[in-house]
Amino acid sequence: MDSNNSATRRSEDIALDLLKFVASHANLGNKSAASTTGFGVPSTAKTEDQVAQIFDLYARCRTAVESPTPAPAK
Repeated sequence: MDSNNSATRRSEDIALDLLKFVASHANLGNKSAASTTGFGVPSTAKTEDQVAQIFDLYARCRTAVESPTPAPAK
Protein backbone atom coordinates (compact mmCIF):
# COMPACT_ATOMS: atom_id res chain seq x y z
CA MET A 1 0.00 0.00 0.00
CA ASP A 2 2.90 2.37 0.70
CA SER A 3 4.38 1.95 -2.78
CA ASN A 4 1.03 2.81 -4.41
CA ASN A 5 0.65 5.86 -2.17
CA SER A 6 4.17 7.08 -3.01
CA ALA A 7 3.57 6.51 -6.73
CA THR A 8 0.40 8.60 -6.54
CA ARG A 9 2.23 11.33 -4.67
CA ARG A 10 4.98 11.28 -7.25
CA SER A 11 2.56 11.87 -10.14
CA GLU A 12 0.95 14.69 -8.16
CA ASP A 13 4.37 16.28 -7.65
CA ILE A 14 5.19 15.97 -11.34
CA ALA A 15 1.83 17.49 -12.27
CA LEU A 16 2.47 20.37 -9.86
CA ASP A 17 5.90 21.01 -11.38
CA LEU A 18 4.32 20.95 -14.84
CA LEU A 19 1.66 23.40 -13.67
CA LYS A 20 4.32 25.78 -12.35
CA PHE A 21 6.24 25.59 -15.62
CA VAL A 22 3.21 26.17 -17.85
CA ALA A 23 1.74 28.89 -15.64
CA SER A 24 5.01 30.81 -15.52
CA HIS A 25 5.45 30.69 -19.28
CA ALA A 26 1.83 31.65 -19.93
CA ASN A 27 1.82 34.41 -17.27
CA LEU A 28 -1.16 32.69 -15.67
CA GLY A 29 -1.96 34.14 -12.28
CA ASN A 30 0.40 37.03 -12.81
CA LYS A 31 -1.24 40.33 -11.94
CA SER A 32 0.80 42.18 -14.54
CA ALA A 33 -0.47 39.84 -17.26
CA ALA A 34 -3.88 41.50 -17.08
CA SER A 35 -2.52 44.97 -17.74
CA THR A 36 -1.51 45.16 -21.37
CA THR A 37 -0.02 48.03 -23.23
CA GLY A 38 -1.50 48.75 -26.60
CA PHE A 39 -4.97 48.71 -28.00
CA GLY A 40 -8.13 47.26 -26.56
CA VAL A 41 -9.61 47.01 -23.13
CA PRO A 42 -7.34 45.45 -20.52
CA SER A 43 -8.54 42.19 -19.07
CA THR A 44 -10.19 42.48 -15.67
CA ALA A 45 -9.95 38.86 -14.56
CA LYS A 46 -11.19 38.36 -11.04
CA THR A 47 -9.17 36.43 -8.52
CA GLU A 48 -11.79 33.67 -8.50
CA ASP A 49 -11.45 33.29 -12.27
CA GLN A 50 -7.67 33.06 -11.99
CA VAL A 51 -7.95 30.41 -9.28
CA ALA A 52 -10.41 28.44 -11.40
CA GLN A 53 -7.99 28.60 -14.33
CA ILE A 54 -5.16 27.33 -12.16
CA PHE A 55 -7.26 24.44 -10.83
CA ASP A 56 -8.32 23.56 -14.37
CA LEU A 57 -4.71 23.64 -15.54
CA TYR A 58 -3.64 21.44 -12.62
CA ALA A 59 -6.34 18.89 -13.51
CA ARG A 60 -5.14 18.90 -17.11
CA CYS A 61 -1.54 18.44 -15.96
CA ARG A 62 -2.51 15.46 -13.78
CA THR A 63 -4.36 13.92 -16.71
CA ALA A 64 -1.31 14.37 -18.91
CA VAL A 65 1.06 12.91 -16.31
CA GLU A 66 -1.16 9.95 -15.41
CA SER A 67 -2.21 9.00 -18.94
CA PRO A 68 -0.62 5.84 -20.27
CA THR A 69 2.04 6.24 -22.91
CA PRO A 70 1.32 4.61 -26.27
CA ALA A 71 3.23 1.45 -27.13
CA PRO A 72 6.10 1.97 -29.59
CA ALA A 73 5.39 1.03 -33.21
CA LYS A 74 6.91 -2.26 -34.33
